[in-house]
Amino acid sequence: MYHNHFDYIIIGNGLAGLQLALAFSKDAFFNTKKIALIDKSSKSSNDKTWCFWEKNKGNWDHLVYKNWKAGSVITTDKKTEFSLMPYQYKMIRAIDFYQDAFSNLKSNPQFTLIQEEVKETFGLKVSTSKANYTANHIFDSRIPAEYFKNKGKHTKIYQHFKGWMIETNKPIFDVEKFTMMDYRLKWKDSTSFTYVLPISSRKAFVEYTFFTPFTTEEEVYTIQLKKYISEILKIKDYKIIETEKGIIPMTDFPFYTYNTPQLTKIGTAGGWVKASTGYSFKHTEKKVALILENIKNNCSLTNGLYSNKYQYFDKIFLKVLEQDNNKGEWIFEQFYAKNSIENIFKYLDEETTTLQDLKIMSSLFSSAFIKAFFKTL
Repeated sequence: MYHNHFDYIIIGNGLAGLQLALAFSKDAFFNTKKIALIDKSSKSSNDKTWCFWEKNKGNWDHLVYKNWKAGSVITTDKKTEFSLMPYQYKMIRAIDFYQDAFSNLKSNPQFTLIQEEVKETFGLKVSTSKANYTANHIFDSRIPAEYFKNKGKHTKIYQHFKGWMIETNKPIFDVEKFTMMDYRLKWKDSTSFTYVLPISSRKAFVEYTFFTPFTTEEEVYTIQLKKYISEILKIKDYKIIETEKGIIPMTDFPFYTYNTPQLTKIGTAGGWVKASTGYSFKHTEKKVALILENIKNNCSLTNGLYSNKYQYFDKIFLKVLEQDNNKGEWIFEQFYAKNSIENIFKYLDEETTTLQDLKIMSSLFSSAFIKAFFKTL
């Protein structure tokens, strides 16, 4: 027997679920709605770090741990330094986001926070390990099982990484600049690089990252991190105060096809992670805003949520990385060296004009892209 009816049920209290819940809570249009947020996890640890670029002030500035106005991309042959103006690169720690979100939602009588594992959904019904619920609409952040079963039909690149927050005995880091990508220490012939976020002169987050069709053993990240810190940063004495690791899917898998009139997939499960970069924080904010507008306008909830143009561009890029994974260094060198930072961020934010698209595409023109183009037709 099903009981406990809600206007909306949100399955998952990760980034997408919490951003959606917060957006509902702050919009007077939804003041009379009953909303349930269901997840087996309490989100009580700092399990990840989100970074994003943004002009001026934003909705999350009260949570920003550190920001930067300049950065660099370093390859074997070239160092490209850039000012981010009029943007800033902002960092948010997951634990700060979780605590702020739950503090807001727990004090709001519209919301019911349910710590249970969802077993299945059927139509407008949700069954958990302990109870059954119904809703007028369900938002679901669980990745479809078919994604994991799929073999060869769609391109799958994995952004997998391990990062250390390190602290040194003496001042080392330039807190004004971050390193977007440093390719000087690659793992074999893969697209692999180091990402450095200086927090203070004695503290930095150093992450070793792969964009590859394969994952790797735990010890590989550790070897590369130690080597980068000692040989590139020239640091001998340091302590590791935090560790972060994860895998982000970069794929053309059609997550959007799992949306129905009763259920909308959100977050990674909805294809909200930018396939060519793995960035999700600002993409999530934009998609949440679109969903709320669609509800208010009585439109399909996924109206305007996906761009065929950018999905196609991402598909070509992923195909290159799948076929010629060693080309990643060259691609990103060209991307950052031959385009303005404003056009780069507009492109990654999916806000470019056709003329800007053509300029970016021409900067990446190569035999690898030509082959990938014809293979994605």
